[in-house]
Amino acid sequence: MSDSRYSNDTVTKLKKLLSSRNTQKNIAGFIVGALGGFIYYRLVGCNSGGCAITSNPTMSILWGAAMGYLLADIFKIREKTKAEDTA
Repeated sequence: MSDSRYSNDTVTKLKKLLSSRNTQKNIAGFIVGALGGFIYYRLVGCNSGGCAITSNPTMSILWGAAMGYLLADIFKIREKTKAEDTA
């Protein structure tokens, strides 16, 4: 009985976290950065294998995703409170 309550509470917290505008912004930055890393690999990439990041598509995508997340995380969106909604 208590396991289902704990599970339901965890699901509720996760839904609240994922519905946050800051979290959505960070996820979007992660996805755009990963896409940018792949595009950089395809257009600029290193064919000789001497470049640690751009010679491997996986590394380019991971670095792009990390940079996209970090860039998106710089900007914080202030959540509206109930007092601000009514004013």
